[in-house]
Amino acid sequence: MSGSRARPSAATASPSLRSALGYALLVLFAVLGFLWIRTLGGGLAAPPPAPEAPLYGGAEAVRGVDTLLHVLLALALVIVTARGVGLLFGRLGQPPVIGEVIAGLMLGPSLLGRVAPELSGYVLPASVAPFLSVIAQVGVILYMFLVGLELDTAFLRRSPHAALSISHASIILPFLLGSALALLLYPRFSSSDVPFTVFALFMGISMSVTAFPVLARILTDRRLQRTRLGQVAIACAAVDDMSAWCLLALVVSVARSRASDAVHTVGLSLLFVSSVVIVLRPLVGMVVRRQEGRSEVSEGALGAVCVILLLCAFATEWIGIHALFGAFMLGAVIPSESTLARDLTRRLRDLVVVLLLPAFFAFTGLRTQIALVSGLQAWLVCGLVVAVASLGKFGGSALAARAIGLSWRDGAAIGILMNTRGLMELIVLNIGLDLRVLSPALFAMLVLMAVVTTLATTPIVDRLNRGGALGEAPGGAAGAVG
Repeated sequence: MSGSRARPSAATASPSLRSALGYALLVLFAVLGFLWIRTLGGGLAAPPPAPEAPLYGGAEAVRGVDTLLHVLLALALVIVTARGVGLLFGRLGQPPVIGEVIAGLMLGPSLLGRVAPELSGYVLPASVAPFLSVIAQVGVILYMFLVGLELDTAFLRRSPHAALSISHASIILPFLLGSALALLLYPRFSSSDVPFTVFALFMGISMSVTAFPVLARILTDRRLQRTRLGQVAIACAAVDDMSAWCLLALVVSVARSRASDAVHTVGLSLLFVSSVVIVLRPLVGMVVRRQEGRSEVSEGALGAVCVILLLCAFATEWIGIHALFGAFMLGAVIPSESTLARDLTRRLRDLVVVLLLPAFFAFTGLRTQIALVSGLQAWLVCGLVVAVASLGKFGGSALAARAIGLSWRDGAAIGILMNTRGLMELIVLNIGLDLRVLSPALFAMLVLMAVVTTLATTPIVDRLNRGGALGEAPGGAAGAVG
């Protein structure tokens, strides 16, 4: 009985055999048919290629295929390196994003290019840089849209005076110090085609930026986001970000335009902002209200937001103030607690953080040549840049915090937190390098400054928070800050 069950029946084997035979005949028919067509076409003649058209089997076609292979390999290497170094830094108590930044520097000429130039030339050749640049730009645009989505203006309503006082002090003092530092750096690290005014403005901006997302992540990891200190720090960082990006938009418009066109660019920028607030915000509000109560945003609403996002980015790029400002503005007018904002964040964050931002870090690493900072004098200048950046941010924030009634310990903590630069600083620096305002050597110094100031934040905040000294809830013994 068991033997008869193990043996396949003729009825079962017959259809399988017929299927295999039919498939073989079909393949044979296709091969014979193509050979017949090939015989018929062997005697046909085609017109000659156009004079400037790439030839069949030529170098252009081969190069196109090789470039795609290198881009895919480069992205795989970038993601693996970024995730690995980011996890390592996370275990060391640092924000993973700073590990990803350092991973990007490791893949560039500063490390891999020096240690293994042949490997670097194969996995990250010069031909890959333009494609990484496009991927990186798209990643930054989407990231700034997410930053706008997560911008909770409720913090500004809870402590408006504290936020405005500290954030403006944390911008004005480092901006002035950075502009003054330009007097020393301009003759050494710039060229005559760069106006000093534009150079000084960019130096002031580069000293004034705070990485709002990194600061929020540090507070959340230390469970300080709901304390009085955490609320004031997040509110300050939000105001700081909005003010710094508006100021950067103004500086970029001046840098990209002639003196006669600068007023025109600024006017178009104000028109765009007004249109977003007056026209686009109510329309977005209608979409938000229609999506409330749903488990997830409909594909139609998601498609509409994506189209508006691309158009806003296109508008600001066309105006001359960079595409990321349009993305940030659109994100900022979508309520952060709405179903639309939460679902967009959930769908986009993983793609942006895992794939696109590491490409931006790698692209930044390819452009950063730490070897250009050579010699004692250059390293002393780099140390001066770090010192001025830290003094301006820390000093302005801490003194303003103390002036509104916070303790010296809380004021110091806010000063250190506002000195966090991270990814936001890299975005500013890449814009400066693209506009040729920053030289490669100065760009490398400022990248090092961004890394050092961000690395210093977590251990100093942990030291100030020993015993939960920074964990006092709002309305505690020292009173609420208003």
